[in-house]
Amino acid sequence: MKQRILIIGSGFAGMWSAVSAARLAHLQGNTSLEIAVLAPEPTLHVRPRFYEANVDTLTADLQPLFTELNIRFIAGHARCIDDSKKGVWYNATDSESAFISYDKLIIASGSRLCSPGIKGFAEHGFDIDQLGSAKRLENHLKTLAKQPESPARNTVVVCGGGFTGIELATELPSRLKALFGKDSTTRVVVVERGPVIGGRYSQALRDVISNASDQLGIEWHLNAGVEMIDESGVTLQDGTRIETATVVWTAGVKASPLGENLVASRDVSGRFIVTQELQIPGYSDIFATGDMAHAKTDDDGNTALMTCQHAIQLGKFAGHNAVASLMGIESLPYRQVNYVTCLDLGAWGAVYTEGWDQQVKLLRQEAKKLKTDITGVLIYPPKADRNVAFAAADPLAKFV
Repeated sequence: MKQRILIIGSGFAGMWSAVSAARLAHLQGNTSLEIAVLAPEPTLHVRPRFYEANVDTLTADLQPLFTELNIRFIAGHARCIDDSKKGVWYNATDSESAFISYDKLIIASGSRLCSPGIKGFAEHGFDIDQLGSAKRLENHLKTLAKQPESPARNTVVVCGGGFTGIELATELPSRLKALFGKDSTTRVVVVERGPVIGGRYSQALRDVISNASDQLGIEWHLNAGVEMIDESGVTLQDGTRIETATVVWTAGVKASPLGENLVASRDVSGRFIVTQELQIPGYSDIFATGDMAHAKTDDDGNTALMTCQHAIQLGKFAGHNAVASLMGIESLPYRQVNYVTCLDLGAWGAVYTEGWDQQVKLLRQEAKKLKTDITGVLIYPPKADRNVAFAAADPLAKFV
């Protein structure tokens, strides 16, 4: 009977876990190991780009790659992990409950935007966290373009000034002009709880974000929170009223609750606190990766972020180590010393930094070209060619 490595999720971490596992099994000459991916569909959603227009195009079909590497795909939604029986209960595409066993399990079920619980958000708010919600926003903006011009129609309020909020806000001025007409008077407002623009970043990076915002005409409301949203606007906690038909929430994500029955420590974001091999302590047959893993990147106290930059590498290490553990060979401790930031700033350009101290290295069009290379090429799946895919899946190969 074949042994099975089961991977839950087909996002960046899940996809690379599968390819990396297939690579090591191939290198070891193991032809009896089944590598299976359980997910709703064999598709990678390029989530880091969901702030852009034409969101329907921001996916990649994984089935050709899986077929080339003999990776089994199982369509379904994982519901519960039964560690005592070493299996996962899931809802198949026909909605029937099913069970699949594993010898090693990799949890790569990702994260979701935290619902803000603000009055009116469910009825009137938007987000770009998942493909469906990003499509909903895009369709909404296209519908607004058919309506008479007004301050509410022409104003978008972005709630949250983190990475996603900044990229969306800086993209919107040109996007709105394209929809509403180049002579339309548009307004983009960022509502941020912190006291400064880009407070999570280095001073050099904050200065760039502030400069780009000024040149693009983006307004920032700092030390501000949202009280309520209605069909014609948003009211802030200080009583400020902004007339708008579009409020987009971008603040905060939480790891998937899958595995909540496991007796294991999680961080404030819901991620499993894992070993350096990405195993969940107390569960030698279960690994967590991507947005499900709180993992140390180096010996300086840095921890992997909930970004595709870290998810890709975490996936490569998880897949490798799951096979290594099963075959009794030495695992690779996860390390990702290099850290970069490449922030899209719309028509202004972009900014690229290196290191955890975020030293600015490239600006404007130079950085924009690099950003395009990263999000349009580097983070996409490898082509369905065994040699190319296995070379890219090596955990020790240079990534960034």
